[in-house]
Amino acid sequence: MYEQLFSPTVQHTLDLIGIFVFAISGALLAVRKNFDVFGIAVLAQVTALGGGLFRDLIIGAVPPAAFTDLGYFLTPLLATVLVFFLHPQVERLQTGVNVFDAAGLGLFCVAGTTKAYDYGLGLTASACLGLATAVGGGVLRDVLANEVPSLLRWDRDLYAVPAVVGATMVALCIRFDVLGPFTSGLAVVTAFVLRLLAMRFHWRAPRAWNRRSTVVEGE
Repeated sequence: MYEQLFSPTVQHTLDLIGIFVFAISGALLAVRKNFDVFGIAVLAQVTALGGGLFRDLIIGAVPPAAFTDLGYFLTPLLATVLVFFLHPQVERLQTGVNVFDAAGLGLFCVAGTTKAYDYGLGLTASACLGLATAVGGGVLRDVLANEVPSLLRWDRDLYAVPAVVGATMVALCIRFDVLGPFTSGLAVVTAFVLRLLAMRFHWRAPRAWNRRSTVVEGE
């Protein structure tokens, strides 16, 4: 068992902050899609908890934390209420929401990788589940909203790549037995900064070499 980056209380608080921000993004998409209040709540819950639920079910950490900690369930509902009544104001704070979302991405890819390894998975599988923890909720959100998942679209700023880098750093630290609070924190910060730079400079992943598609770009 590797040492946690933060104390359990601080880690729990950071988890709730990440869940809240992810839930905000899900609820905002639901508003844009003209969903009713139940649809907003469902999209908020799925976005916030989907990645962690998938990870916990895969590694056998049952019942998942989302079903044993009331805070994990109530936090997305709080985001739902906030967006339901104040979505114009929340939309204007989108830049700030994106910054916290990037922080959540960094935290969740590191925490997901570490937890998967603690449950006996190999390094590659652990890194994959770290990625799934960070981006899985967003994929489920987009699928339920009948959209192509953002991490599969070439016209969106890099999202999965920073999480891959963070999860890979953790796996390498485990491999060389140097994982600790400092190296875990470095992985979080690296994923966070990469995501911020991607948003700032609109970095995108390359498409197929010598692409000759007739599909109109942006469709």
